[in-house]
Amino acid sequence: MGERLFAAVIPPAEVADELGRWVDPRRDDAWRWASDTDWHVTLAFYPDVEPWRYDALVEGLGEAARRTPTFAMRLAGVGCFGSVDKARVLYADVEDPDDVLPRFAASCRTAATTVGIGVARQKYHPHVTLARRNRASDAARHVRALGELRTRSWDVEEIVLVESFLGQGPRGTARHEVRDRFALSRP
Repeated sequence: MGERLFAAVIPPAEVADELGRWVDPRRDDAWRWASDTDWHVTLAFYPDVEPWRYDALVEGLGEAARRTPTFAMRLAGVGCFGSVDKARVLYADVEDPDDVLPRFAASCRTAATTVGIGVARQKYHPHVTLARRNRASDAARHVRALGELRTRSWDVEEIVLVESFLGQGPRGTARHEVRDRFALSRP
C-alpha cells in the first residue's frame, strides 16, 4: 500500500485563531472535533500513492500551482454532509469570490491522474472539516450556533502536499504531516 496524501490550502494562523474563537466554545463530546492544526481546504485526495510516483505528482502539483495566480478566500458559514438531522460531518464553508478553487482542484486531480494515481471522482465542495461522527446525528444545534461564522479574507499564496497517517492523531484521528509546499504565481 502506498502513501495517503492530499493537496490542500491551509488557512494562515490569524484565520485559524478566528475560527478557533468560533468553534472552541461549541465543542462537545458527541462529535470528534478536528484539531486547529489540522484545519485545511482539500483540493485533491490521493488515497494510495506508490513511492515511485511521488516525484511525478510533486512536479505536476508544482506546475498546477505556477499556473494559478494568488487568490482571495475566507471561511463563512457552516454546513454538514448528510441532512442536518442525519449529519456525519460538520464543516466551515468557503467563500471563493473569483471561483478559483474548482478549477485549481481539477488541476490537482489531473496532476495525479496523468501519472497513474487514482483519485475519487466526486463533485468538489470546498470546506474545512470541523467535526465528524461515526453515525449520523442531529447537527442542528451546531449549525445554528456557527451559522454566522465569518473570518477575515486572506490571499492564498501556496498549497501544500500533506501525508495523512490514519489513527495516529489525538482520539484516534489522523495525524497530518506537510511533505511539500508549492507557491502560486503572482498576478
